[in-house]
Amino acid sequence: MAITTKIRPRALVRASGGPRYALALAVDALGTGLLRPFLLLYGVTVLRLSAPATGIAMTVGIVVGLVCMPAVGRWLDRGARSTVVAASMLVRALGVALLLATPAGHVWLFATAALFLGIGNQAWPAAHAALVATVAHRRERDAALAGGRALRNAALGAGALLATACLAGGTTALQALAAVTGLAYLAAAALAWSVHLRAHPAAPAEDTADGPAPRMRALLAANVVYVFCLNVPEIALPLVLVTQLHASPVWSAAIFVANTVLVVTLQVPVTVLMSRFPRRTVLALAGVVLAGSYLGFLAATSLGHGWGAPAVATVSVVCTIGEIIYAGSATALVTALAPAHVLGRALARFELSTGFGLAVSPAAITALAPHGPAALWGSLAAATLLSASAVATEKDQGTRLGGCQSGIRRAGIRRAG
Repeated sequence: MAITTKIRPRALVRASGGPRYALALAVDALGTGLLRPFLLLYGVTVLRLSAPATGIAMTVGIVVGLVCMPAVGRWLDRGARSTVVAASMLVRALGVALLLATPAGHVWLFATAALFLGIGNQAWPAAHAALVATVAHRRERDAALAGGRALRNAALGAGALLATACLAGGTTALQALAAVTGLAYLAAAALAWSVHLRAHPAAPAEDTADGPAPRMRALLAANVVYVFCLNVPEIALPLVLVTQLHASPVWSAAIFVANTVLVVTLQVPVTVLMSRFPRRTVLALAGVVLAGSYLGFLAATSLGHGWGAPAVATVSVVCTIGEIIYAGSATALVTALAPAHVLGRALARFELSTGFGLAVSPAAITALAPHGPAALWGSLAAATLLSASAVATEKDQGTRLGGCQSGIRRAGIRRAG
């Protein structure tokens, strides 16, 4: 299997779908950063909804949005690539349009807007991964997926910073940010569609001897637990720092900014560095690193007020490294395991497990935290170590990895425009 040892920016852009597609990702993420962190605030301040009603509507939108994933998977398996990516952006543009048209006090219209935003947010990762897997091959694909994540995080952070600077304008500013977000989604959809990338569906007999998609039961179950790491900087650490260590909220903000900067700067280099090892081994290692960071948080919180907050901030760097290793190997492993004719459905199933983990993790974290640091961090560490063990021991069956699969995908690409 080929190993990527160098980072070549131009080659990375080509492997990620080309300059127009990279621009589409940046515009889409910039627009998302303008609104998504402040959607709850929009419901409360602009639409005059209660905080609980707004939160429930947003949660329902995310969860119900997962229902679309089987259809997205089948659409991808019929060969669609850039069209699905563009559709996920257009659906979010529709959600923003509904949001802008919602009168004050109408919670159901807000919930409908959140649903369309949720559908787009859930469909995009699988569609993006399928597109990259069609363009790039072997370890180049891993680096391209990592590059897309770094670019997206950078644009999300830039959008959030810009929106924060505009919030002094009150409700008018929030409405303007929503309108700009909708325009950004429309522009990104047009750019993504203009790539005109499609893959000819592969017949089962051409791809593997057995044909069916790999079950990946252990991987999918483990992913639900792994995904908790994405909500640690946003939910778990602010909760612990403020309510248990009585630290300034500045610490939470600093940790979140550091997490974003580290992901943007290290995602590609770390993924390239790990390309010398099997993807399954790397994913298991990510679980070990994350579990170690959770135990580090447990030790840091025992220091109490004073040294506790700096110690938590230090350990958060280790947690972010674990997140980077996880993000660089998980989706890449799915694309390597899945036969070409069921790649879309495999990615859709993986995104279902990701979405489920993101949906339940806030409730799980907030339920465990009141019982003390040992309940929170000890439970997360134990569950993550168990998940890492399951990933490491699961057998890859019914697939042919490496050059054969890549060659089939390469032969099946059709690109126009």
